[in-house]
Amino acid sequence: MFQKLDAVEKRYDELTAKISDPEVIANQSEWQKYMKEHASLVDIVEKYREYKLAKSNFEEAKEMLNDKELKELAELEMEELRVKIPKLEEELKILLIPKDPDDDKNIICEIRAGAGGDEAALFAGTLYRMYSMYAETKHWKIDVLNENETGLGGYKEITFMITGKGVYSRLKFESGVHRVQRVPDTESSGRIHTSTATVAVLPVVEDVEIEINPADIKMEVFRASGAGGQHVNKTSSAVRLIHEPTGIVAECQTERSQVQNREYAMKLLKTRLYEIEKEKRDSELANERKSQVGTGDRSEKIRTYNYPQGRITDHRIGMSIYQMENFLNGGLDEMIDNLIAADRAEKLKGEEE
Repeated sequence: MFQKLDAVEKRYDELTAKISDPEVIANQSEWQKYMKEHASLVDIVEKYREYKLAKSNFEEAKEMLNDKELKELAELEMEELRVKIPKLEEELKILLIPKDPDDDKNIICEIRAGAGGDEAALFAGTLYRMYSMYAETKHWKIDVLNENETGLGGYKEITFMITGKGVYSRLKFESGVHRVQRVPDTESSGRIHTSTATVAVLPVVEDVEIEINPADIKMEVFRASGAGGQHVNKTSSAVRLIHEPTGIVAECQTERSQVQNREYAMKLLKTRLYEIEKEKRDSELANERKSQVGTGDRSEKIRTYNYPQGRITDHRIGMSIYQMENFLNGGLDEMIDNLIAADRAEKLKGEEE
């Protein structure tokens, strides 16, 4: 571990010199690249230097034990450092875990009703509301890209983008099958129904990360359906993009302008193509280290919302929360923090092996 830390500190010092070099500053793209790498190393280098200072202070305090006047003071300092040093070592281990390169990205989230008919569509609506309220607590922005509403107020499917700081890092573990157990409003006998909805959380990619040949894209325009009044129904502003080599389809119909809808549809298309590459990369990593938290596979049942018992259980980490109303109103942080901690612990175990 300490060889790695020494190498990181050496690289940090090299980068500090580079970003101050007038020749490098003159080349803005190169300078920005070095600045980004430098910023990514600040936390770990500062923590390593704090650790080295604590170790040095411990050795100095040890030498002071021979001085009668300073012995008591030295013992107090050593006692504090005996607690502090192992904590710093644990923090350094965590900081050495390779960061997910997508963590700082915005997301596109797709929620689809699964088994359960109208009740599944209502549950998809419940999940959309839950994520919307969570986004509000984080001061993130939501844009609906596409929606297919049912008459009862649910969604057969809804696709939306969330933009803000660290969105993917907080929501990436939401991908998978969510199951609900509750008595539907339409059920007169009080029988509990089980329904499902699938959630897919995809990191939004920048143009530099994925290139698409324009000749591979077929564009269709059509009249948007659903809410929106006369304007929506009378103009062909909705856009559908088809990536012919893969057959992937992306559409957007919620904006008034065809240009805006095309822009959002293109973002969605690029994100889906990037996700294919990401799944390949993640499956290669999973072969080396199987994560307890799960791969984000859309077919994996990750969570159950049991209304009669007021319980939400995440099956990947075996955690239950008995605050249904708070959870569905966007109180997700406790569950998300525990998912992140479990993933981190699994990665640490993989690093140590």
